[in-house]
Amino acid sequence: MNNLAMSDFLQSLYLALQAISHLELVSVAFGLAYVILAARENSWCWPAAFIGTGTAVFLFWGVSLVMESALNVYYLIMAVYGWWQWQKGGVEQTRLSISSLSMSHHISLLCLIALLTIVSGYLLMQNSNAAFPFVDSFTTWAAVITTWMIARKILENWLYWVVINSVSICLYLERDLYLYAALFFIYIVISVFAYLQWQRTYSKMHSHE
Repeated sequence: MNNLAMSDFLQSLYLALQAISHLELVSVAFGLAYVILAARENSWCWPAAFIGTGTAVFLFWGVSLVMESALNVYYLIMAVYGWWQWQKGGVEQTRLSISSLSMSHHISLLCLIALLTIVSGYLLMQNSNAAFPFVDSFTTWAAVITTWMIARKILENWLYWVVINSVSICLYLERDLYLYAALFFIYIVISVFAYLQWQRTYSKMHSHE
């Protein structure tokens, strides 16, 4: 890389850092705390999620990602639900254990995500100024389903997140949310390790049956 190209890169990086708001910093910090704690099956992931998503509601609304903003309202509710489920959602209100879904269940969930994406994407395109209505709708509805999966400690949720977060990175880069894009790349890496960790735990549980 020559000196001119390096200078242009550093200037672009500086401008990108300048564009990061305090609201985005708070949201990213608590979002990262949430996914790390969730990967470790630590119930404190849900309070972290509540704070991170609360700030994200306003952040995404401000950059016209309507469905992403609405999604974070849902996350607020699921943070409360997830906390209760992980503490009392098991047999006789004990701590919830990791479970797995059959292939037929996954096919049904994927079909549901596709249907909801088409319907809401079309409605947004016709009735709002939302950016990338179909992509925004996909990440939203897929995340709705996958958040329920993690609240119920379903193993495969982490594989869903790898796909969702990959698509989300493209959205955030387009909207100049550089810190969020970096965060979601980290999410992808953590999701892979979390899946392997949960899979080991799940296998150990069922090896004694």
